[in-house]
Amino acid sequence: MKDIKPKLISLFKKGYCTPQIARIAKKIKEPSTTIHYNIKKLEEEAIKTYKAVFDYNQIGEGHCTFLLVNLKEEKYGQPEEIAEEIAKSERIESVDIVTGEYELLIKLRSEDIDDYYAWIKEAIKKYNFAKTISLTSLKQLKTEFVEI
Repeated sequence: MKDIKPKLISLFKKGYCTPQIARIAKKIKEPSTTIHYNIKKLEEEAIKTYKAVFDYNQIGEGHCTFLLVNLKEEKYGQPEEIAEEIAKSERIESVDIVTGEYELLIKLRSEDIDDYYAWIKEAIKKYNFAKTISLTSLKQLKTEFVEI
């Protein structure tokens, strides 16, 4: 059988997931129609997307780094522009504009330390990073409100 796991992983990361209505109905003891109606209302009002939560080691993205970034002076006043460009990368799990000593907080997924190093060397030039502080996650216990 054809292996399409990489294609599925990419789609799941972009929100191509759906709630499991029958499973939810069983868990909270409500009819499926009630669950479906309420989910549709939440989708209109508050839910942006559904996302799969992965065992990142199993999909070759087990190295997780948080980066605190200072931008070079010429880009300091344009953090949104830089953040939007960085966010286009499939490796970036999140990018935030933050207060304090740094302008950006980035969560990066990579295969290993060598893959991370290659990414950061390129990013420093491409995105006008003046300074970065890297924090490597040793073990994740909870993500997106899901205990692992």
